[in-house]
Amino acid sequence: MTAAALAATARRLFTDGPPAWRLLQIYRPYICPFDVIIDAVPQGARVLDIGCGGGLLLGLLAAAGRIGGGIGFDTSVPAVELARGMAGRSFPGRLDFEALAVQDSWPEGTFDVVTAIDVLHHVPPSAQAGVVAQAAAKVRPGGLLLVKDMVTRPWWRAAANHLHDLVLARQWIHTPEGGDIVAWAGAAGLVLERERIDNVLWYGHRLQVFRKGGVAC
Repeated sequence: MTAAALAATARRLFTDGPPAWRLLQIYRPYICPFDVIIDAVPQGARVLDIGCGGGLLLGLLAAAGRIGGGIGFDTSVPAVELARGMAGRSFPGRLDFEALAVQDSWPEGTFDVVTAIDVLHHVPPSAQAGVVAQAAAKVRPGGLLLVKDMVTRPWWRAAANHLHDLVLARQWIHTPEGGDIVAWAGAAGLVLERERIDNVLWYGHRLQVFRKGGVAC
């Protein structure tokens, strides 16, 4: 699953909608290690994607035959509309997307895997621990929580991350420390199974995989 292959899949999936939104989906695999994220999702899992954007992650997972189904939600209505169009064309009945903010009521039930990809740094620092706790509550016993966020060191990679979101999201981000995420997840009953850092161009990405106690999914 090279970046080029994932971008080609995204190009096939996102054939309708605003051109700028489609281009974001197509070129994002070149700056974000989706191959690593996809590889961490167990075969046949049912996934909840927090802050799903245009639905790229769930679309790539479904296209790879990796998941049994998924629900994504995001605060951006245009992004959710793009995701719904993609899902309706390529995966009818398998993927669902909702326009929700993190403070709204989340989709009901629990999931094999809950993903929060580049979400926490958009959340005010005072609310980040609560979002992790809420995400943990959506993981079924034995399931996984995947948190991918940006690195805080070295300073120049962190600065590049901040500049990226200032330009694209017009937002000053607040990237949590990896140790803080581990502590918040631990307080919610999750254990860190593995962690890795991937540097892509000038961006630094940290993926943490947590498991909830209970029968393995």
